Amino acid sequence: MSARLNAAQPYVLGVFRIVIGLLFAVHGAASLFGVLGGAGGTGGTVAAGTWPGWYAAVIQLAAGTLVLLGLGTRGAALIASGSMAYAYFDVHQQAALWPIQNGGELSVLFCWAFFLLVFTGSGAFGLDRLVGRRAAADGESASERAAVTA
Repeated sequence: MSARLNAAQPYVLGVFRIVIGLLFAVHGAASLFGVLGGAGGTGGTVAAGTWPGWYAAVIQLAAGTLVLLGLGTRGAALIASGSMAYAYFDVHQQAALWPIQNGGELSVLFCWAFFLLVFTGSGAFGLDRLVGRRAAADGESASERAAVTA
């Protein structure tokens, strides 16, 4: 049983990354563009340049899209995780200690999900793998050319 689960791990991790990235990107798009209920479910948007809401929405859209695509996953996930940690400690924890009491469950879940992706990488289905393969193929062809001329 463990061997089968281990074999499926990169694929499940890839699907996990896609779902988390999509949810995060949609959250940012809602705040920036007023789609899907808009900021806070009111249909509105966050005013451009306001701290921290607008900057958080830009991070959510950009980092969420990168994680969704599996492009620069570790770096984007680190930024996303940090932004959610900031959101929890600066916004939510002022109301109460526990996430269930202060409405910060989503921030905590996103923070830890992205933190996991920092260490695991993109898994299957990510553009990171295609870029890595292409770079490896370019490196091999360059080394082969160097060996021929030597």
